[in-house]
Amino acid sequence: MAIYHFSVQVIGRASGRSAVAAAAYRAADRLHDERLDRDHDFSNKSGVVHSEILLPENAPEAFADREKLWNEVEATEKRKDAQLAREVEFSIPREMTQAQGIELARDFAQAEFVERGMIADLNVHWDIGADGQPKPHAHVMLTMREVSEDGFGAKVRDWNRTELVEQWRERWADHVNTRLAELDIDARIDHRSLQAQGIDLEPQDKIGPAAQRMGERGLESERIEDHRATAQRNGERIIAEPRIALDAITHHQATFTRRDMAMFVHRHTDGKEQFDRAMSAVRASPDLIALGKDGRGEDRFTSRDMIETEQRLQRASELMAERERHRVDEKDRAAALAQAEQRGLALTGEQRAAFDHVTGERGLSVVVGYAGTGKSAMLGVAREAWERSGFEVRGAALSGIAAEGLENGSGIASRTIASMEHGWAQGRDMLTSRDVLVIDEAGMVGTRQMERVLSHAADAGAKVVLVGDPQQLQAIEAGAAFRAIHERHGGVEITEVRRQVHDWQRDATRHLATGRTGEAIRAYADHGMVHAAETREQARAELVERWDRERIAAPDQSRIILTHTNDEVRELNEAARDRMRAAGELGDDVLVKAERGNRSFATGDRIMFLRNERSLEVKNGTLGTVEHVNRQGMAVRTDDGRSVAFDMKDYAHVDHGYAATIHKAQGMSVDRSHMLATPGMDRHGAYVGMTRHREGMALHYGRDDFRDDARLVRTLSRERTKDMASDYRQVEPARGPAQQFAERRGLTFGERIAGIVRPVAEKARGIFDGLRLSLPGQQREPSPTPEPRRGMFDGLDLGRFVSPSGHDPARQQQRDHDPQPMRAGGLRGAVERYAKALDAIRQTRAQGIDPMPHQREALDRARDALDAIRPQGSTDLNSAFRGEPELIREAAQGRGQDAVRAMQAEAEIRIDPFQRADRFVEGWQQLREQHAELVRDGNFRGAKTTAQHMADMAKSLERDAQLESVLGLRSRELGLEIGHDMGRSIGRDLAASIPFDHGRDISRGMER
Repeated sequence: MAIYHFSVQVIGRASGRSAVAAAAYRAADRLHDERLDRDHDFSNKSGVVHSEILLPENAPEAFADREKLWNEVEATEKRKDAQLAREVEFSIPREMTQAQGIELARDFAQAEFVERGMIADLNVHWDIGADGQPKPHAHVMLTMREVSEDGFGAKVRDWNRTELVEQWRERWADHVNTRLAELDIDARIDHRSLQAQGIDLEPQDKIGPAAQRMGERGLESERIEDHRATAQRNGERIIAEPRIALDAITHHQATFTRRDMAMFVHRHTDGKEQFDRAMSAVRASPDLIALGKDGRGEDRFTSRDMIETEQRLQRASELMAERERHRVDEKDRAAALAQAEQRGLALTGEQRAAFDHVTGERGLSVVVGYAGTGKSAMLGVAREAWERSGFEVRGAALSGIAAEGLENGSGIASRTIASMEHGWAQGRDMLTSRDVLVIDEAGMVGTRQMERVLSHAADAGAKVVLVGDPQQLQAIEAGAAFRAIHERHGGVEITEVRRQVHDWQRDATRHLATGRTGEAIRAYADHGMVHAAETREQARAELVERWDRERIAAPDQSRIILTHTNDEVRELNEAARDRMRAAGELGDDVLVKAERGNRSFATGDRIMFLRNERSLEVKNGTLGTVEHVNRQGMAVRTDDGRSVAFDMKDYAHVDHGYAATIHKAQGMSVDRSHMLATPGMDRHGAYVGMTRHREGMALHYGRDDFRDDARLVRTLSRERTKDMASDYRQVEPARGPAQQFAERRGLTFGERIAGIVRPVAEKARGIFDGLRLSLPGQQREPSPTPEPRRGMFDGLDLGRFVSPSGHDPARQQQRDHDPQPMRAGGLRGAVERYAKALDAIRQTRAQGIDPMPHQREALDRARDALDAIRPQGSTDLNSAFRGEPELIREAAQGRGQDAVRAMQAEAEIRIDPFQRADRFVEGWQQLREQHAELVRDGNFRGAKTTAQHMADMAKSLERDAQLESVLGLRSRELGLEIGHDMGRSIGRDLAASIPFDHGRDISRGMER
């Protein structure tokens, strides 16, 4: 789970700051400040992996020198409260390599800042946090004046606009997600607020390493205090109610990995100690459900809420599918079909089968139709049949434009699902047993929303018809409800494509629908409709040139330009407007304040509405042409022939409408389309984008994005079908549809149980787990040596999570002693592979080198394989290796029998509180003796360290109530008085017995 952070601040003299000093610090450089006549030397600062000055056109080359640049900025600004520079700071996904992160930051800075005329001082930092994980981020210091060959000119006030910052925030998210997709990295970021995402946590700022160090020196600022306070509150909320974290993680994905969980908790906690407690709370939560492994061998999880939601969805769909109350009379069907034929619409073949299916008696009908197969036309005939039989027909879709498309194509009065649910919450427009609800583009509806709708319909006795294509754009929220319902209850499919005029284009649409994207692209290439350019910029220019040429040649035809990101849409809109203006088809520009920032509109402009507004009868995605515009408002002729007038202060959600994102286009039909392919696309976007046209389509791309046609095909063929938690459960012994889907995705089925999947429960660990070992995600525990050396495991994610076993300790102990040769052989082999991977990392560390990525991956795979054979096997083996490090080399060389025995012994200790008590008492006594010896020798530093280890041991009892109870019977061995009150916490009594003020204790001893 990549983390989103994007902040903007102004560096000014009013707060006593220097642009030269700020630049020196961010670049880890030594710069002379001419204004202050002093050097700012931060050359010893670590973590800066890249620094460069990016100059716009016409800027003096001398400004490529950092010292000259910022001294000139200081000299240009005369006011004592002058604003010197703007700084933009953003996080780089740690899933990327340093080279990828640097390129990502450079490309964004060039596109968003430098091309606007700013000079950008880019510095990429790759700090390592206290948890051993990298914290990559970039600082970009920006000039605030226009620049020419003669130097700096006037301040550019437009760069101070709040809307511009919001635009940068959104574009950074688009930029990162596009690059992550291009690199096949399974992570995404979201620029929206937590509230907008439905996450019940407070928003918090990111605090960088520099600010953290200021806090450690006692110079903590209000911003740091606010950040840490917010993070602390969020962390405590997660600890008190782990379900909050699970609900947030499953907002957009039905299942998740251990890494997803750790990244979310890390983002919303303050410090390692709280992170450990929050992770323990989430791992131990009864709401965390273990599902098994995915195709990459990673354990996947979900939340109990998601499981229960899917179960409610299943029950509602089954109840509706069993009901037979909505059959349309044969005479009403025949009349509807006859009336359609009189209009020239004859349903044949698959359309007729779909008509018979949806007008049948069952309370749930499912229609899967390829793009352009005439689903809406079929539904229009069905509407007439339903209405003739006395049913009221309603339509709904996830987006406003899809609802509008359903209404225009079928005559079914339609609205968005959100609007419909809002009405239900207010007690309005409730469904009844005489209602038929048609949900179009059902593949885009998330599991939770689909469950709410079907549950309401089931309670009301209404009929629901789900129409869509699971291979088109996926649901934004978690789950794949439409696909799951179709697989469970069946339905009818319409594969006869009608939208395209030419037979070969219909065949191409079928190829796209069935995942044969390469064949479709080759078909369009053979007909001269795929166009490559050297760069994306050239491809964009050629696309607009072709669009303009075809527009002039056939002005009566409808057309749209499609691409993947809002950033590209903006570029294409501006280029198209330039063509329209050059042709003299636009009136005078009027600058209006729109929701996305200032926009120039003119009479004749194409416009897109961006928000549903019932009073105007427009939807998010409605297209039209400007008839009149001034600064206060405009009048628009929509493409369906209506005239809409509005005041900008009441409705400002508009933008140019020559180009649109592919997401806006699902459900759209035009005569001709033009698509710009970019690396963030996949087969679902390609399917939608390449099937909107009736007569022709042009696909453009740049070779800087796709070096050849093979790369283009490979990228546009990537499958990103969303999953369901139920995909990971084997419901029937036979290969049912859900299992077939899981197998297509490479998912594996391990141990499963029916009903609610077992919750993950963190098992008790050995009391010395982590003694000489700093493990990310675990509470650090004491070392029996006064001066602990760096553990060979430090910084690795060994044992970061306890494997979710849900096993019975007695049965586990019996399995630990299972003498079967075949099982022992498999276990020993897994232990030796783990030791070999661990030994390779240990040898690398011995050379003063950090472990290589492939070494970490080998260790992860070996750990997962071991835990699959023996739940918590890696945890027990790590404990054995900490006690006897020589076992690592022996097992790595193929002599793993002793390591297996030691691992089994650790497993016994882990599940037996009395053995854990023996170990605790022995360790406590050793530390107490060492402490006394160090005090006698006058080694107060060593004594203090040992005392801290004892305090950590005492605190560890808070996590093991069973052990603390057993230790209550052995208080004398722990040095506590015989009369120890058994009702008190032995952990607190042990902590109170530790002498920390060693100098005072010694002086008292001497006085006596």
